[in-house]
Amino acid sequence: RRRHSFPTRRSSDLIIAKATDLFLKLGFKSVTMDDIAGEMCISKKTIYKYFCNKEILIAESTEAVHKAVHQSIDIIVARNHNAIEENFEIRKMFKEMFKAGDTSPVYQLKKHYPEIYDTVMSREVNECNTVFKKNIEKGIQQELYRKDIDIDTYVHFYYTLIFSINGNTSSEKEANRLEFEALEYHTRAMATPKGVIELEKQLQHFNT
Repeated sequence: RRRHSFPTRRSSDLIIAKATDLFLKLGFKSVTMDDIAGEMCISKKTIYKYFCNKEILIAESTEAVHKAVHQSIDIIVARNHNAIEENFEIRKMFKEMFKAGDTSPVYQLKKHYPEIYDTVMSREVNECNTVFKKNIEKGIQQELYRKDIDIDTYVHFYYTLIFSINGNTSSEKEANRLEFEALEYHTRAMATPKGVIELEKQLQHFNT
């Protein structure tokens, strides 16, 4: 196939975008630099001009996914859903974003690139702390969650559960199912009677 060249300023961004797409669909271990070059109709040498090895490209790709995820979360939060609906909208976003592949990308990252996985997880803990904490505070204010909750403990419980599912479940489909169960579990643990009504409403909508 014909080889293409890119404007220099955009080349690295285009490579990251294509690599991220392939990594999420096929897995971090399975995709080679040759695969990425072939998909983009460029030489492998062009990729190595910007990324001296695959690990650096994976690190950049996971950073791109991190930014995309949290930008999407910020958009959802800005819509001012109630706290329970907000969490279900975030869950839908994750399900849509990671539906492409059979293999869980987080599981593959942990198994084959543990140092990058540790970096990703430490970053996610900080971000998730903020998102989960604000959601619980909002839910308490809206009388959907109980006032006597130890917020930091519940935040810790939830992200530990979610990260454990992602890091130890090889099937993306199964990871999605378990994360949905974890969301229901997390919400029921905090919910007031008013919150349970809202939860049942969201469960019904999510499953239709």
